[in-house]
Order: sequence, then C-alpha cells, then structure tokens
Amino acid sequence: MLYFFVSDLHLSARAPGAAGIFRRLLADIASAGNRLYILGDLFEAWVGDDDDDPFNQEIVAALDEARQRGLAVFLLHGNRDFLIGAQFAARAGVTLLPDPCVLSAPARRFVLSHGDMLCADDAEYQAFRARTRAPGWQADFLRKPLAERRILAGQLRAQSEAAKNAKSAALMDVNPRVVADFLRQHGHATLIHGHTHKPACHAHDIDGVRVERHVLADWSETEGEALAWDGKTLYRKPLFLQSS
Repeated sequence: MLYFFVSDLHLSARAPGAAGIFRRLLADIASAGNRLYILGDLFEAWVGDDDDDPFNQEIVAALDEARQRGLAVFLLHGNRDFLIGAQFAARAGVTLLPDPCVLSAPARRFVLSHGDMLCADDAEYQAFRARTRAPGWQADFLRKPLAERRILAGQLRAQSEAAKNAKSAALMDVNPRVVADFLRQHGHATLIHGHTHKPACHAHDIDGVRVERHVLADWSETEGEALAWDGKTLYRKPLFLQSS
C-alpha cells in the first residue's frame, strides 16, 4: 500500500500540461490498496457541481476510472475549489475529507490540511476565507446562474492575484505560533499541507518533540510533485509531462 499526497494542481482548460501530468499520475498509481490524498486546489476554480464544462468532466472521468482500478482518492477543499460538493464526489468516486484531517497510516500518524488556515498574518485573506466558507454565502452563490458564477469566479481570481502582488511573501506564509499550536493540538503528528507554494520539509521543536512539516509543491505546465509514504520512508516523487 502506497500513500500519495498532492496539492495546488490548479487544473483548468488553460493549463493542459498540468492536467496531462495528473492523468499520468492516476494511470501510474491506480491499483488496489494505493491511496491518493489531494489537499486542495485540484482545480483553478470550481463554481458548483452542476458545472458542465467539458474539461472538468474529463477530470471527473479520469478520477472515476482510477477508482475502478482500485485507487482510493480523498479530497480536501482548497481556497480555489471549496465549492466542490457531494455530487462531484459521487461522480468522481472520491471521498471528501474535513480540513484538518488526521490520518493514521502504517507506522506513522499524519495531519492533513490545505494550509491556508495557518496563514494567520494575512488578515484580509482570512476574512475572505471566513466569508466564503459560510453556508449562507455559498448557498447564495450557488443559486446564481452558472454563467454568472463563472464570471464572478474570474473576477475573484483576478482580485486574488492583484492582492497577492501587493503583499509580502512573509505575510502570505504560515504563522509559526499558529503552526506550533496546530501541531500541539494534533498530538505532534507529521503535518502535510500545501497552499503556500513553498515546497520544503521543516522540523519544529514542539515542547521538546521533533515534529516534521512537509509543504507540498504547486504544479506547473511541465512538472508536478507528489509526496509519497511507503510505510517506511516519506519521499518526494517528481512528476513530468510526458513528451508525445
């Protein structure tokens, strides 16, 4: 049994390379017993499970095919695809998980998160996160016509990019105190998260206990990355777009 962890793929029809890497990963690891954990931002944007965009349906079909071959796929919401719901999960054959989620794997205990909740210094983003995670906001958004939702999603992405360009890298990274409290609350489990686009392995001393924090890489049009656990070793698996 192998465990794979990915985040921040940001799949869209405008990024066919990243989608090709993801399809190849699914084909390579889809077998009975293997597990794939997607820790948010699988899609660049998700405006509702009723979105009939052909690209999205292709990704749904690829996930369901991997499920039929024995791969168990689990998904946490990210800041781009927090509107993924039960209909998508049923069609794609994936299991939605809460954020954070504790995972007891062979010989190791993990806590999984998208990671944006740890970026506490970015007050503007945290206010946006709280607003958009509210059931009332989501219900109002999903009641809008699909075409309007697509336009609004594009506007939100543009606003997000403009806001990021005006902020320092430190402001958008995790807050050390919040991370320490988080690791304490989850029993010093190994933390795996994405969101910051700063792949690395960090060692934290929490009350005299050495705790690892693994930050997942974001994907590009030519390469991606998965963190893998084989029951003994936690290692990074580089992924590349296969040349035609």
